[in-house]
Amino acid sequence: MEIIYKLNNINNSKYLKYFDEENACKVNNFHASFKEYENTPLVELKELSNYLNVKNIYVKDESYRFGLNAFKVLGGSYSVGKYISKVLNKDISELPYHVLTSDEIKKQLGELTFITTTDGNHGRGIAWTANRLKQKAIVYMPKGSAKERLENIRKLGAYSEILDMNYDDCVRYSNQEAQKNGYILVQDTAWEGYEEIPLWIMQGYMSMAYEAVKQIKEKPTHVFLQAGVGAMSGGVTAYLRNVYGNDIKIIIVEPTNAACIYESAKAGSIQFVKGDLQTIMAGLSCGEPCSIGWDILDTCANAYVSMEDEFAAKGMRILGNPIGNDTRVISGESGACTVGFVTEILENKKYEELKNKLEINQDSVILCFSTEGDTDQENYRRIVWDGLYPNK
Repeated sequence: MEIIYKLNNINNSKYLKYFDEENACKVNNFHASFKEYENTPLVELKELSNYLNVKNIYVKDESYRFGLNAFKVLGGSYSVGKYISKVLNKDISELPYHVLTSDEIKKQLGELTFITTTDGNHGRGIAWTANRLKQKAIVYMPKGSAKERLENIRKLGAYSEILDMNYDDCVRYSNQEAQKNGYILVQDTAWEGYEEIPLWIMQGYMSMAYEAVKQIKEKPTHVFLQAGVGAMSGGVTAYLRNVYGNDIKIIIVEPTNAACIYESAKAGSIQFVKGDLQTIMAGLSCGEPCSIGWDILDTCANAYVSMEDEFAAKGMRILGNPIGNDTRVISGESGACTVGFVTEILENKKYEELKNKLEINQDSVILCFSTEGDTDQENYRRIVWDGLYPNK
């Protein structure tokens, strides 16, 4: 495990204006127009907090999101809504769910095909949205993707297959297919010339942070966010900076074999991580940062962590087997990694210096986001029941 600190060097990102309260309200109103919408639980782990000698630990449980067991649909649905609003020259506030799904809108749009690359959760969100809007979706997945996640996408009517490529190469392939066939690429990885849709996706992720701010009983002192390409962590970081200013510490957590944000922080500029990016944290197995996410995290995060898979596995077991009266949270590998990291550094004496550097103490209020449930149930059982990892 490695960590880079930038505790007292917080500056403003040029993208913060897109993640203010006005935009967050607009995003949340859009999501609230879906009949499946409800606030996901913010779980207060008081017993765990007492055990770890901190004031409180809160976990936002996204396994309840729209019945899809993960948060990703927030970004996918909002970006598709924004794309359609642009095509129709309307503000998205004029296109709630019942309007988007109307025959009149379908007639104006004709047939659209949305294409994306996913490790599972984002693609399922795109497939779900396209299904609801009576449009088409194509979803490619990198090698090693779980068959269960593939089948969940196909059940929603999307064309989907697993390619013999890593995640970042799959993204390039999807982009080529989009350009060749006139499809709409809906990807949270941004690069020069492709930033509008990724920005909309990142704005969509604000809904869960917006809810958490309304739900939490006290101001957090520390927020731990997991990063793949840095889109979710970037969007949530930007919103929380707008809400709380510099009064909170935001720590970014990644798997060692796919730590593109960590490596970028280490180098002081955007860096790509090559190879198979093998990790049990499938949702974080990304080697190329989102340019927008990196800009925000570079200027607004306090620390960057590269950690082993064992931390995530520990988080899954802790959340699934709570202390005393704490609420049980079923959290997948990518969802549980922050809680695993927090618990390990507070429980293990060898990380005492790290804990002190982050200024975590008995007055600390910690907020984490469990971004997925058991979206790969076979792997969840393998890790939680047997302590086995697919790459071991």
